[in-house]
Amino acid sequence: MTLLTFLAADTVGPVQEIANQFGVDWWKLISQMISFSVVVFVLNKYAYKPILDVLAERRRKIAEGLAHAEESRTQRASAQQEAAAIIAKAGTDAQRIIDEAKAAAKVLQDREAQRATVEAEQIVNKAKQAADREHTKMLATLKKQVARLVIDTTTKVTGRILTDDDQKRLSEEAARVVAA
Repeated sequence: MTLLTFLAADTVGPVQEIANQFGVDWWKLISQMISFSVVVFVLNKYAYKPILDVLAERRRKIAEGLAHAEESRTQRASAQQEAAAIIAKAGTDAQRIIDEAKAAAKVLQDREAQRATVEAEQIVNKAKQAADREHTKMLATLKKQVARLVIDTTTKVTGRILTDDDQKRLSEEAARVVAA
């Protein structure tokens, strides 16, 4: 028996009897079911799926941001290790230069005591100045590298391009942290 013959049937079956008891109008019920199906289809296509797509895109961007942050952390740690190695090398070089100057001063002191003393002081001063210049140069390079890494990290994490004022402020903060 088809639905139309079932609905149009004058005979009252057990289903028809229960439906009549609860006041079911079959034509209204079917039209409401069709309307509900259309609403579900439209909401699913134009609301639910786009929202899920946006949420998936957000999750992807957050994961990328976290990956970039981790990469920046490793780069920063690497830069700090390089800076420490450069500073240690500068200290070793300075110590080597000072040691060489002291050895030269001792040899010259055996020949000419007063002249050797003056020359040794000049060599030591030059060595200290060279070490100071080299140390200053390395600190400046380190500050620039750290400032660049901070700006790159901030740009990647925030996802926006920093203004000149933001970059200047971040560079100054990074320089203060390195100097401390």
